[in-house]
Amino acid sequence: MKNFKANGLPLLIGSLPMDSHEEATRLVLDHTPDIPLWVQLPLYKKEGMINQFLPGLPGFTNETEKSLLDTSKPGFDEEFLAFVEEYLSITESGADVGASRFALSGSRGKGFFEFLKQVDEKGSPFIALKGQVTGPITFGTAVKDENDKDIFYNDQLKDAAIKKLALNARWQAGEFSKRGAVPIIFIDEPALAGFGTSAYITITKEDVIQSIEEIVREIHAQNGLAGVHVCANTEWDMLLGSKIDIISFDAFSFFDRFILYPEMIKTYLEQSKILAWGIVPTAKPEVIAAQTTQGLVQLLHGQMDELSDKTGIDKETIISQAFITPSCGTGSLDLDSAKTVLKLTKEVSAAFRQK
Repeated sequence: MKNFKANGLPLLIGSLPMDSHEEATRLVLDHTPDIPLWVQLPLYKKEGMINQFLPGLPGFTNETEKSLLDTSKPGFDEEFLAFVEEYLSITESGADVGASRFALSGSRGKGFFEFLKQVDEKGSPFIALKGQVTGPITFGTAVKDENDKDIFYNDQLKDAAIKKLALNARWQAGEFSKRGAVPIIFIDEPALAGFGTSAYITITKEDVIQSIEEIVREIHAQNGLAGVHVCANTEWDMLLGSKIDIISFDAFSFFDRFILYPEMIKTYLEQSKILAWGIVPTAKPEVIAAQTTQGLVQLLHGQMDELSDKTGIDKETIISQAFITPSCGTGSLDLDSAKTVLKLTKEVSAAFRQK
């Protein structure tokens, strides 16, 4: 994977405000034909970034509106044992992960399977195919136990959740590999924007990295590239020093915070790793509407020049290890704004590579 070059290609973050998986997938393929991704449609509750990965976890029940794992329910111990046995059957005995609880299915997997269908219909080779799982910190602090406590603070439930996400990532990567494409799987961690605040004061950097790298290992097992996407800002040193291959950051609004780690960024890039520059804003429709392709290309060049000056890495190398992306997903926007984001991402990448 060290030979993989991003070369300023466009890449998307996983959600759109649409109600048709077929149309959403076509829109993605139109705007990112080299490296498309499967789309989550949050208009369907079961495709929310927490709900999508809950089924199959011990203690899960559909009978509540909350994201809940109930360790007090009858038969929980048996459920947990069955979960562990199925996990071991895959990781140690080579059982098919696609036929297990760790794969997406039914109403929670429509976007993924529509994506595979259209990819197969295209028949043409893709440079890579992109998927995503919810990050363990975001997931573990959103899902509760029966006492309304975050499952991240319950070692048993936290371990199960991380293993569920890890094998789902492995399954996605395996499906993409079957199609002759490099798998790229993002671990979406919006909760890391709050890392270090009172809400997460008992979670350490070691907790974050150990949890994420368990998922990274399963992606690497399928010869995939593992990315982490963080909305807004975080303590980038913990990710820059990890085994992650791609760091996706909001370059439009938070480049000034990211560039505070020049030596670590230099070391990171010297390992042939990739930065996904979220140069197209997604936060507010009025901000999106005010952007031009030329203006964003100029902003991007200015940022890369500054990074080159501060790290001593030549700009050509920085460009070869850069994706052009939106700053975040577009699932919470109106459809016109979301389409504008996709259009700008495609155009900025094309103009940037041409220049």
